[in-house]
Amino acid sequence: MAGEYNNMDMADQPAAIRPGEAFDTEIVAQFLKDHIPGLDGPFTVSQFPSGFSNLTYRIRIGRRDMVLRRAPLGTKAKSAHDMGREFRILKALHPIFPCAPSPLIYTDDPSIIGCPFYVMERIHGIILRKDLPPGMKLRPDDARRLCENLIDIQVQLHAIDYRQAGLEDFGRPEAYVNRQVDGWSRRYLAARTDDAPGLEAIMDWLHNNIPPAAVSGTIIHNDYKLDNVVLNPENPLEIIGVLDWEMATLGDPLMDLGNAMAYWVEKDDPDDLQAIRLMPTHIPGALTRKELVARYGMKSGRSVDNFDFYYCFGLFRLAVIAQQIYYRYYLGQTKDPRFKMLIGAVHNLGKAAGRIIGHADG
Repeated sequence: MAGEYNNMDMADQPAAIRPGEAFDTEIVAQFLKDHIPGLDGPFTVSQFPSGFSNLTYRIRIGRRDMVLRRAPLGTKAKSAHDMGREFRILKALHPIFPCAPSPLIYTDDPSIIGCPFYVMERIHGIILRKDLPPGMKLRPDDARRLCENLIDIQVQLHAIDYRQAGLEDFGRPEAYVNRQVDGWSRRYLAARTDDAPGLEAIMDWLHNNIPPAAVSGTIIHNDYKLDNVVLNPENPLEIIGVLDWEMATLGDPLMDLGNAMAYWVEKDDPDDLQAIRLMPTHIPGALTRKELVARYGMKSGRSVDNFDFYYCFGLFRLAVIAQQIYYRYYLGQTKDPRFKMLIGAVHNLGKAAGRIIGHADG
């Protein structure tokens, strides 16, 4: 048995629904019972409090445990939070990539909750947040194995033939990196507030250092990280689910890896990164970013020689995401108090990206 843990205490627990984010439970219950065979019994709903993007609810009807996902409130990027698109990729992937949740129903009928949403089966297991939960201890060898498994699952995703999966029109892998650098730069300028840092030097460096287009496109998750995977409650080193597919597309797999590494805070990282650590990536035995990238290169057969660019982009993109969410709070479109602190993350991520530029240019 890996480490020590009590799985009764580690499942991600929903809480009361936040003010302004409730919906008519009777209408939703009737819709689901009309469209999903076999549902019967009392309806209950609660909200998963973690995450900063799509709103996620736990739905129970009798003994059936499900998850409902809908877009957040307030101003959103034009192409973001497409529930129909997220439902479609899960429908295509689940039969060939079992870590993808099983989708059940999607609707864009505004008469139900006022916006599109979909419902999927809930994957029961452990989701790690900022620190290991009470009662869970991982030996250094176990932490290392979990990190290896995290990378290996990402390699498996990138190895899927998207044409055979019926997802050939799910994105445009050609010139993907160029479009991402241009698009995220525009998004930052559009969401910039008076208290946000100027990141022009980072944007310029990224535009001027795009690697040659030598990497073939794959399915990429685009938000792959430790707290978006579900661990087997009987063996927490085994990954049994990958969640939050809202940004998935076809593109450069090294961009997906760079985005993942932007979340990875090591135990020896500077204070500005330690301040925004969201996952227990610093525990004894956890792989470093360098070790994770090396394993990805070994397992995938792809060159990781230009990884400074991909990591810098990942940090910049994460800064833009934080700024976009903070922008909704700044305009008063959401009252979630967690969003107020995100401006500090934007500054810290900008500093980290600046260090990459200085190292690469030096």
